[in-house]
Amino acid sequence: MQTVQNKSVLKGAEWLIKESNAADTFIREDFTEEQLMILDMCRQFIKTEVYPILDRIDSLEPGLMRSLLTKAGEQGLLSTSFPEEYGGLAKDFVTSTIVNEGLGDGFSFSVAIAAHTGIGSLPILYFGTEDQKQKYIPKLASGEWIGSYGLTEPNSGSDALSAKTTARLSDDGKYYLLNGQKCWITNGGFADVYTVFAKVDGEKFTGFIVERDFEGFTRGPEEHKMGIKGSSTVQLYFQDCKVPVENVLGEIGKGHLIAFNILNIGRLKLCAATSQGAKNALNMSVEYATTREQFKQPISNFGAIKEKLAEMAIRLWACESSLYRTAAWIDEKEKELSANGKTHTEALLGAAEEYAIECAILKVFGSELLDFVADEGVQIHGGNGFSDEYLISKVYRDSRINRIYEGTNEINRLLILDMTLKRAMKGRLDLMTPAMAVSQELVSIPDFSDADESFLSEEKKYIQNFKKAILLVAGAAVQKLMMNLDKEQEILMHLADMAIDTFNAESCLLRTMKLAEKSGEKNIAIQTDITRCYIYDAADRINKKAKDALNAFAEGDELRMMNIGIKRFTKTQPFNSKNAKRRIADKLIADKEFTL
Repeated sequence: MQTVQNKSVLKGAEWLIKESNAADTFIREDFTEEQLMILDMCRQFIKTEVYPILDRIDSLEPGLMRSLLTKAGEQGLLSTSFPEEYGGLAKDFVTSTIVNEGLGDGFSFSVAIAAHTGIGSLPILYFGTEDQKQKYIPKLASGEWIGSYGLTEPNSGSDALSAKTTARLSDDGKYYLLNGQKCWITNGGFADVYTVFAKVDGEKFTGFIVERDFEGFTRGPEEHKMGIKGSSTVQLYFQDCKVPVENVLGEIGKGHLIAFNILNIGRLKLCAATSQGAKNALNMSVEYATTREQFKQPISNFGAIKEKLAEMAIRLWACESSLYRTAAWIDEKEKELSANGKTHTEALLGAAEEYAIECAILKVFGSELLDFVADEGVQIHGGNGFSDEYLISKVYRDSRINRIYEGTNEINRLLILDMTLKRAMKGRLDLMTPAMAVSQELVSIPDFSDADESFLSEEKKYIQNFKKAILLVAGAAVQKLMMNLDKEQEILMHLADMAIDTFNAESCLLRTMKLAEKSGEKNIAIQTDITRCYIYDAADRINKKAKDALNAFAEGDELRMMNIGIKRFTKTQPFNSKNAKRRIADKLIADKEFTL
């Protein structure tokens, strides 16, 4: 990625209290020629190597998925972000995100490759000793070995630290003996090396590197799943499994650092994959709508269908805008930390932690985007959408899992607010000053100064007000509920949804403003329509979530005053979104695919 000097890069969650600069915002249109070539290479791999054999993949044909991963390794698609000393290509974070996007619509293959390059490899790369890295990473980077990850157990999913799998040191001190089981293990049926978590002496949550042929380690049969049928998913069993002491990963009792830090990166990468999956589903829907005739004309002529196609495109464009805005922040932070003497591992993990809140936002929105597009895609296909003859039915089945793994969307919504408030309490994020300013504004005379008439100035003002709405509700909730706020999950989730919509709205705005500077306002009419539609609809969603949150804990004059504030902060001017969405849909129909 080309680095822009003197950039004003915000810290994690600072977008909520500080103004962002469009010129400093990385957007998809900033991809370099090399990045575009890498994206095209990924797309070609999916089209030529994966799509022709989707049925064979779904039947779990022995050796097939492994051979595909090996072939991907031969083309360098497994090693994008690995350092050169371990056989990697050492590309920047934005480029590795692009690879995840490009490989994201390969159905079960996308799941397998994402698991291998992410949770199957990164724990060793980031937390392994030098000997462990030298032994495993070159083989994982090339595809000679396949990686997997064992965290979840039958009785511990979101509450990962309650795992029952144990590890005790053998009498001769050479091995840790693991006992227990893991479930829902992606790539588990054919992987060579597994990162497994167990409690040393039943207490100290610790990571271990387990090889396939270790004594006492067995794998169960393949699970029968609703979707991603071609993804190997098994249970793992440990009966006095002998793991050499040199295969302890990280420090004894510090396994949570591995588990939770890896998830930050995984959440963003999942969003990249789901955005490509959504784009693929949207393109299927456009093609079907333009070729399917009813009442002697293509159904794409009908307003009800145009509404669906446009809304799919709007949400997809918003997702891409937020995704690459965040990926570039992580990339810049990693470079900053490296320049300050941090190791490769410390720099990337530190950068991912800095933007953990944004990664959680992306995971939620990306997975729900794909579900929305898949569902509407089936609806556009009508009865044919329910038939296995049409690929959209497979998109629908496979999409559902994304809202569950990498932390359920409920957990991620709770994390968005939990992490934000903790940073405020630790002094990393000054929420108090702007929150008090919002409270003061409520009792002040509104500003009637001359209106700004520059490009998208009205929408810019809306987003500033959305942030005030969040600060108003969050500040009041903290003041009223204090230490009991964490028990009011409904309120936290309402606030999270407000934050998700606001972050996406601002990302759309910044992308459009930057495009206007590059190409001129007249040449980005459709992108402007998209931005205005998203912000206009977001205002109503934020209004509803804010009122639901306030009604849950406030009453009397206090509630009336704050509801007046919410009405002010979510007010928009009349906007003909129907015509704007028709223009967006007409662009899709004319291009026969999403080209924005």
